[in-house]
Amino acid sequence: MNASAPRPSPAHADADELLRAELAELLPPAAVPDLTPERNVALRHAVLRTALASDGAAARPARTGRSRPGLRIGWIAAPVTACALVAGVAVLAPRDAPAESPDRISAGQPASPDAVRILSHAALAAAAAPAPHARPEQYVYIRSLVAHAGRGADGGAAVLPTAHRREVWLSADGSRPGLLREPGAADTELGARLPVYELDHRGATPRKTTAGAAPASVTNPTHAYVATLPTDPETLLRLVREQTRGTGGDADQRAFTAIGTLLAETWAPPKVTAALYEAAGRIPGVTVLPYATDAAGREGVAVARTSHGEQTQWVFDRSTSAFLGERTVLTETTAAGRKGTVLGVSAVLAKAVAAAPGELPEG
Repeated sequence: MNASAPRPSPAHADADELLRAELAELLPPAAVPDLTPERNVALRHAVLRTALASDGAAARPARTGRSRPGLRIGWIAAPVTACALVAGVAVLAPRDAPAESPDRISAGQPASPDAVRILSHAALAAAAAPAPHARPEQYVYIRSLVAHAGRGADGGAAVLPTAHRREVWLSADGSRPGLLREPGAADTELGARLPVYELDHRGATPRKTTAGAAPASVTNPTHAYVATLPTDPETLLRLVREQTRGTGGDADQRAFTAIGTLLAETWAPPKVTAALYEAAGRIPGVTVLPYATDAAGREGVAVARTSHGEQTQWVFDRSTSAFLGERTVLTETTAAGRKGTVLGVSAVLAKAVAAAPGELPEG
């Protein structure tokens, strides 16, 4: 016969409960260990990824000819000020770059934690910015200041001229030629079909025709194409690497340069722009400069990458994290100039929607 322990009476149970309550008041609460820095970084990055890439690696569908009712065609002047939502938020992405095949990535140190932090801030600000709404028949208008150093006939050091105004009109769906306008030069038609001559057979009379337009890509973007880019940073970076292969030089620098061109010369949807910044944070060798200025003289902080003696810098507004412009600087003395010589500088001033090439946006 098994003996069982006697059950405590209700009176004893109440006394035990009272004793435990009194001891709890006398003893300090148990310590709760803090998250490790690595776990904290991973959790913050997961929150950012969920917000910016809620659609996973799926591509955004191209816009159709029907405009959405009630949309306002806006004028966006840089720097973007619609980032109060993320003021004071510091989000760090993982330090390790994603593993890729050796032929797609060059050896180098991962992007610095400070660079990742600045690019994460820029991604958050971009995600909160107004979205561009250009109908297929309209044009994306981008106004900027640019200057590029040139060398004289004697082959001396490069000299950077005064920055000048640059205006570009890009066909939203890529079906019509765009326009480039700079002072002191004739307007240049962009994306026009070039006249060529074809031979139907040997000895035939050349037949005049036009060369077909190159398909849209990362290096030949249209507004409609940019809107379809992946919003997952890793997927986007793989696409950029794939489409910039075979053009020579450092593979990582090609990717960094291509992303910089997309940021400066196109007007992508907020989630795509955010993914571009996050993708750049996964490129090895990206560092931070605490001080830099754009072509308009606006001071900010820069993320940069150096390759073959030249450093490409992206300048960001300190308070809004808005992309201001780019600089290219020699990091070693060459035939083009001494170390520190500025080879190029730009400043993005405005992005808007125009009705036709050569026409300024309303408002």
